[in-house]
Amino acid sequence: MRAGRRLAPRPGRRRSVTPSLGGILAVVREHHPDADTSLIKHAHDEAARWHAGQTRRSGDPFLTHCLAVAAIVADIGMPALVICAALLHDIDDSPCPPGRVSEHFGQEVADLISAVRSAKLNAIPLAALHFGTARPTGLQPTREEAVLAIRLADRLHNMRTIAFVAPTRRYHVARETLDVIAPLARAAGLTDVSRELHDLSSGVLQPASTAAVTTRTLSMLTLLLPLPTRARWREEWHAEIATLPTRRIRARFTLRVLLATPRLSWTLRRTAFRERRW
Repeated sequence: MRAGRRLAPRPGRRRSVTPSLGGILAVVREHHPDADTSLIKHAHDEAARWHAGQTRRSGDPFLTHCLAVAAIVADIGMPALVICAALLHDIDDSPCPPGRVSEHFGQEVADLISAVRSAKLNAIPLAALHFGTARPTGLQPTREEAVLAIRLADRLHNMRTIAFVAPTRRYHVARETLDVIAPLARAAGLTDVSRELHDLSSGVLQPASTAAVTTRTLSMLTLLLPLPTRARWREEWHAEIATLPTRRIRARFTLRVLLATPRLSWTLRRTAFRERRW
């Protein structure tokens, strides 16, 4: 397994598209060319069957969460059995009969799902985690690595969609993520996962101050523009920055606007001058 080479997507990418089963299988084959993916397809069908009719707070079908968690776990480099557990990690919250998972997927998958639900992350020894180091191809992850991979993926997707959670709960989850979960991911060698968890939780905990600074900066930049155009550009920039999820992305957008405003001002003034001549 080549864990640590390809991790979660870089922070800041738009994630409006739900990962597909085909995309997950492609990543699994990239890490494990000889993997039997039929069990993953079966796990997907089981998750779709038992979570049918269930929705998330966003209104999306619950299956989208299962797919997102499985996609992150696949990116981390986990093998097929762990991907199956990721797809089925919330199966106990569905009408699925007890014992069905072990019957269809084996006791190892059933035990892993149980461990994911019961594990205390701060009790996982870092000595059992080797995500950031090279290991021989085919060497299976430890139980602790498999559990942590699924739990981190679950938290990462929940943080990506945390806007739909009640404010009090949102703050609590973000605080725990920043103080406990992100540092654990970094210590385990999952630096991309840790960075995104940090950015997303910081965006929840510090939205007012950072949003205020960037909004004021953008408003001041409009003073460089011709007076008749200022309201339009102020509205457009404010609307754009309101859609950006993290402090880092908002800062980058503000910097791009800062660098582009002098040329924009020159273009607008030149256009206005030509129109007056006509």
